[in-house]
Amino acid sequence: MSAHMPSDRSFQLLEVVPGRMESSPAVGRRRWPDETKARIVEETLAPNANVSAIARRYGMAPSQVFGWRRKAIANGQVGRREAPTGDGEAVGGVIEVVIAGATLRVGHEVGEAHLRRVLRAVRSA
Repeated sequence: MSAHMPSDRSFQLLEVVPGRMESSPAVGRRRWPDETKARIVEETLAPNANVSAIARRYGMAPSQVFGWRRKAIANGQVGRREAPTGDGEAVGGVIEVVIAGATLRVGHEVGEAHLRRVLRAVRSA
């Protein structure tokens, strides 16, 4: 169904002004200072921390906090924290990784940096 056309076939001039849509928030993107981001990320790395609850407390989407946290961990700015055990020692266990037919068994005492070097060596071999 076509729109109604005026009988005099006149043109209408429309003025378009770029701006925000009516349904979008009146406030633009927030700019978080690096210190604030770091503090929020550190808070989420605590054992048993609820990232979604922390994000709600700061009035932001949990996906934003997860993104900040992922970048901070990837850049080596922060490290993951392990939940403390009752006796003060790390939880035991072995992780088994199979790469190109080679099996690598890693205990909890192996540091992340050392494990990365070993994985790189196995992959390049």
